[in-house]
Amino acid sequence: MLKVGLTGGIGSGKSAVAARLAERGALVVDADRIAREVVAPGTEGLAEIVAAFSDRVLDARGALDRAALGAVVFGDETARRRLEAITHPRVRARTAELIAAAPPDAVVVNDVPLLVEVGLAPTYHLVVVVQAAVATRLERLARDRGMAPAEAGRRIAAQADDDRRRAAADVVLPNDGTVDDLHVAVDHLWWDRLLPYESNVRQRRAVRPDRVVLTGPNPTWAEQYARLAARIRHAAAPANPRLDHIGSTAVPGLAARDVIDIQLTVDSLAEADGSLADRLAEAGFPRIPPDKRDTPGPGGDGRWEERLHGSADPGRPASLYLRVAGSPGWRHALLTRDHLRADPDQRAAYLLLKRERAARAPEDGEYATTKGRWFDEARPRAEEWATRTGWRP
Repeated sequence: MLKVGLTGGIGSGKSAVAARLAERGALVVDADRIAREVVAPGTEGLAEIVAAFSDRVLDARGALDRAALGAVVFGDETARRRLEAITHPRVRARTAELIAAAPPDAVVVNDVPLLVEVGLAPTYHLVVVVQAAVATRLERLARDRGMAPAEAGRRIAAQADDDRRRAAADVVLPNDGTVDDLHVAVDHLWWDRLLPYESNVRQRRAVRPDRVVLTGPNPTWAEQYARLAARIRHAAAPANPRLDHIGSTAVPGLAARDVIDIQLTVDSLAEADGSLADRLAEAGFPRIPPDKRDTPGPGGDGRWEERLHGSADPGRPASLYLRVAGSPGWRHALLTRDHLRADPDQRAAYLLLKRERAARAPEDGEYATTKGRWFDEARPRAEEWATRTGWRP
């Protein structure tokens, strides 16, 4: 199934997005609702809260008085962490139960207000952030919840700021306009990205652009790589493999196809062919058959064996190369990247070639062949640079 993390600051309109996705067919798992469920009267969760904070956090009917509890923990880091130690494990366990019960072709949307704050982003195939200006949020909180401006401001300040949420977001949904505007944006997300993504994950099908279109340079490529790498690392856990951003999108100032290239270092191809391949596929990075093999130019040392995976996300193509540490292909990818970063003349020559070949031979296969010949010719210069500078991978 496809797992989507949905978040946004208080008053941003996150609940409206969740409701629209539910109308379209998503299974919405609401963390706030679950948080209330696990501390309902008669639950172990509520009993632990009372034991920790006394019955002053109960109302006259014996239910949790959330305002009273908030007054106790707000601004008290120790008290907040004590509360989270009681509620968070129960919320996670109940969330896992609901997700496990979903059908295999479900789009599961986990509505989590503090998704960014607690570091959950890498556990999802996609993170959607709903964003609105602070002034808009203050107005909504006063209008819809009767919240005083000072209290609303404190609530907003206690959460992650917009920059931190954007860094975790694969999709940002602006919500300063009308409800109709928001629905149009959510519907596009559903039909154009979420449904195809779910199908690709279920069928273990990677997105592979057939034609070469150069874009950029895009200053957000490094951030996008970081999000993908965090998911890959989560999928590979408990191992902590080396991951590198390689290829043209890893070279600042260089135009490139809008495909993020990533290298995952393995100890052997047997490791790449084992359970790691399945875990990567489940995380949205299925194997691309047949196994890809790059051949070095004259004077190279044998065939460069690797395993190639790709992103199943139609909105973010990526190539994931699994290569053995110290192998020729592994070293070449790192050397080429670092040489291009360091040498503006080589970077300019490579960019000129890319633009000429993309215009004349936009089909992926012919474009790759032409680039391969250029790298064969550039390899001696890269090796000389490595020797002169003392470069190490």
